[in-house]
Amino acid sequence: MFGSNKYAHLAICSVCICLFVSCEKDTDMTPDNTYAFTKPANFPEPTYTFDNNEVTKKGFELGRKLFFDPILSKDGSISCNNCHIQSTAFADSQQHPLSVGIDNRLGIRNAPSLANMAFYPDFFWDGGVNHLDFVPINAIESEFEMGETLSNVVQKLNDHDEYPGLFKEAFGTDKVTSPFMLQALSQFMLLMVSSNSPYDQYVRGEGISLSETELKGLELFNSKCTSCHSGELFTDFSYRNNGISGEFTDEGRGLITESSDDVGKFRVPSLRNVALTAPYMHNARFSTLQEVLDHYDEGIQQSSTLDPLLAEGISLNEQEKEQIIAFLKTLTDQEFRSDKRFQNN
Repeated sequence: MFGSNKYAHLAICSVCICLFVSCEKDTDMTPDNTYAFTKPANFPEPTYTFDNNEVTKKGFELGRKLFFDPILSKDGSISCNNCHIQSTAFADSQQHPLSVGIDNRLGIRNAPSLANMAFYPDFFWDGGVNHLDFVPINAIESEFEMGETLSNVVQKLNDHDEYPGLFKEAFGTDKVTSPFMLQALSQFMLLMVSSNSPYDQYVRGEGISLSETELKGLELFNSKCTSCHSGELFTDFSYRNNGISGEFTDEGRGLITESSDDVGKFRVPSLRNVALTAPYMHNARFSTLQEVLDHYDEGIQQSSTLDPLLAEGISLNEQEKEQIIAFLKTLTDQEFRSDKRFQNN
């Protein structure tokens, strides 16, 4: 849902929404500890502007209600949850390799996981938005997704029996506005922190051991994969052409920068919960992790913007692939995919 082509002009507006909200928001609202954002010990500092939108229980619950409500779509058939499902770490399901919107319209990209959005410098496969508060606008206004307008959504929420009261409780406002609607959705997504996989417990010394195969996979991963999938989020947030095609009907980052040097480049995805989020790549090209590693081993397609690190591919034998996949499975956070806070109530 949030993985299709983006509106680049939204990125420059983040200062405006922050100023608007800081003037109107009730400063006496303090967060419930159950719903307060907490940075995992092994994670970097978040990038989100919490000073302008501190997570509260009422704000989070409002965001959750909006996330699951098809009222955001033109015909009342599509919610955010249609393409971001908790059991798959809030990525799309294998039944929907590409985003599916109103009237069964098919998007051009796979909807990625929403985990750990508080730490991202920008969003979507092409980086077209640089503030989480603006992420939902693309899905709402995309003709391939919700097919609605922001103004119509706000009107529907103001006319609703429940929403005006819920916005009053969450933000102290007498009227539903788009900035507060977007901030409520952000509050819900900000708490989608996935940080309790077996790997996390291992690196934090919490009594979890990795198997010999998993440890060998970690060693191989560190030597062959961390040039791109670095750090505790397993991404350097760069945009790269990883050789899945030599021609580009979807220009990726090039659509945002309008530079020929960026054609065919897409964001390096996080590998957290990667065993849950098949299919892989922006266009859902590969169905399994084995296929992904086979691609890097012997399937690289040459083009003018191909990442130099992949010019010769990444040599891996079958045992090494099995070991790397075993390690990648240790990044699965079962607690995250079953956390009742994120379920539709």
